[in-house]
Amino acid sequence: MKQAVVTKELFNDVLKSMDIGDIADATIRQVGAIGGALEKQSGAEFIHLEIGVPGLPPEAVGVEAQLEALKEGVASIYPAMPGTPDFKLQSSRFIKAFLDVDVDPQGCIPTVGSMQGGFCLFQICAKCDPKKDTVLFIDPGFPVQRLQARLLDIKQESFDIFEFRADKLREKVESYLAKGNIAAIIYSNPNNPAWICLTEDELRAIGELATKYDTIVLEDLAYLGMDFRKELGHPYEAPYQATVARYTDNYVLMLSGSKIFSYAGERIGVSAISNKVYNRVYPALKEQYGIGKFGESFVLTFLYAASSGTSHSAQYALAAMFKAAADGTLDFVGHTREYAARASRVKEIFTRHGFRIVYDKDLEEMVSDGFFFTVGYGKLTSAELVAALLRYGICAISLSSAGSKQHGVRVCVSMLNHEAQYELLDKRLKMFAEDVE
Repeated sequence: MKQAVVTKELFNDVLKSMDIGDIADATIRQVGAIGGALEKQSGAEFIHLEIGVPGLPPEAVGVEAQLEALKEGVASIYPAMPGTPDFKLQSSRFIKAFLDVDVDPQGCIPTVGSMQGGFCLFQICAKCDPKKDTVLFIDPGFPVQRLQARLLDIKQESFDIFEFRADKLREKVESYLAKGNIAAIIYSNPNNPAWICLTEDELRAIGELATKYDTIVLEDLAYLGMDFRKELGHPYEAPYQATVARYTDNYVLMLSGSKIFSYAGERIGVSAISNKVYNRVYPALKEQYGIGKFGESFVLTFLYAASSGTSHSAQYALAAMFKAAADGTLDFVGHTREYAARASRVKEIFTRHGFRIVYDKDLEEMVSDGFFFTVGYGKLTSAELVAALLRYGICAISLSSAGSKQHGVRVCVSMLNHEAQYELLDKRLKMFAEDVE
């Protein structure tokens, strides 16, 4: 690596100082910290493709609503645990407008981003039935969710969806559910990191199996509406966001303001619990926590213990954005389409320098351009590729950290806001390809 911007000695020193044994397993924040340290000590500018920070301004209607709420004094008032009435109403309206699914406002619960929602949902799902103590991850997936399950000491099963699409997906999922120990299934759609999108037939299969085996599906919709191959984003008009909620009543949808409204800094999301699951009484919850109804136990036991509520003013912000979107006055999908343009351009740069797209298709259709994509290079393992790119001033996380069995890295395009960044990426990848070959 004659042209690398970081020497091997500096790279090894930084890894040693951070006590990171296997860079393939490094978290998003750890990779970012490594890149930051290398950037500081080498003096070279780095291209940051590792963390999914929104690269667009926050939606103004949310900012205005939150400021108004703060002016009216909500900062001094503890928020009601189930959420403000308008938050719950507008969450329900938004889900109907863009997913064509009916979730009662009662089941729309504010959380400190989808991260907290998932954390508490893992806990409660693993406690509903003593026989069901395991979460099934359809990988690749958001790495922190696996960490959450480990922190909670919840058992995990997982498989890489790469070779299990269409009818193979049904067979694979059923092979786990038939064991009788799966409390919940989790996946993201569009997928983080691969950006694959499950088809309606695949979601139908998951939904039907969830009903058959009485398992709760946790559907992470952090990137709702961002399958830019489709004309999504028109309220109350088809096509709608694909969702398992059309095929089972055993679901919780996790939505967030972070990416669809570029409102990540306020940590605001919603766990939308199906009407059936919300009202279902589980004797095990009653015995252990005193509240048997799933929805009320989720709110008054698990969320209460975790944070005693969600930012009061941020609820006003998300409610306003949901309302504007459902009313047709906020084109949030149109705004986020900028990510597709960035992804298309960055994919071209990577592939021109010999990289391949790892998760490249949804069945016979090429994956959408969007927030993330995945690349591999030659026979380099995930660990080797992460390390090599870091030495050329490019930060990315490994696919193995997301549960993938494929070799490569995740690329996030959100922070590529300036022309000079594309030029620098092109230059660095050219150097990389010349040296590696």
